[in-house]
Amino acid sequence: MSAEQDEAHRDGREAGSAALRSLAVMEFVANSERSVSLTEIMQAVSLPKPTVFRILTTLEEAGMLLREPDAKRYVPGERLANLAANVLLHSPHRSARRAILEELVEKVGETCNLTIPNGHYVMYLDRVESSWPLRINLHAGSKVPLYASASGKLFLAHSPKRMRDRLLTSAPLIAHTKNTLTSLRQLELEFTKIRRSGYAVDNEEYLAGICCLAVPVMNDQERVVAAVAVHGPVSRMNVAQAVEFYPALKEAAEQIGQTLDW
Repeated sequence: MSAEQDEAHRDGREAGSAALRSLAVMEFVANSERSVSLTEIMQAVSLPKPTVFRILTTLEEAGMLLREPDAKRYVPGERLANLAANVLLHSPHRSARRAILEELVEKVGETCNLTIPNGHYVMYLDRVESSWPLRINLHAGSKVPLYASASGKLFLAHSPKRMRDRLLTSAPLIAHTKNTLTSLRQLELEFTKIRRSGYAVDNEEYLAGICCLAVPVMNDQERVVAAVAVHGPVSRMNVAQAVEFYPALKEAAEQIGQTLDW
């Protein structure tokens, strides 16, 4: 091997090693249920402080990680969240999850969807429409605000308080309808109810005339990672009627949880 080839081989190994170190840092932050400190990351990935700091700086500049204001703690950035969402949108398990949603729609007779949290929003991974003529134009990849949707409130209710406070205070709480909850006190009371009942409702809070109920999808660590929800116009489905669908949605959520690859 020539000197030039040896140098190129060494450079390739170093680049690969650097990429794996960055991946280890991102993976640790993404798998944490709360923001994590520089010290915690150092201990998790077994790398010295200068190395971890350089990696964090690069990932923050790239939008993969976000450093909390006034704190040396890190959470997944918007770019990393979008990357994860796009991986799930094109997951090989999508057909199995869609089949579960289709069966659920047959049972309840209303439109059902599968969502995940994505920054300040809820992102639709899949949606199966009912046969009724009145429909909502939301498709896979669409996003709605966390605080004004059943799935979003479900995610917030099961998020660590530090993360929940950051999400709710870093963007304005806009009243989309007269029923939208726009005060932190109202929302915290709602989150308590959600944790107690096991489901969340949207009582015309994002779209006037539309009601929704969402239940959590959990992974092997009992962490809420997605939600199954049913939507319908209040002329056909009010909150009380939506709650009657809870057992069917819970069963579908458990089935989808068994297909999880994240």
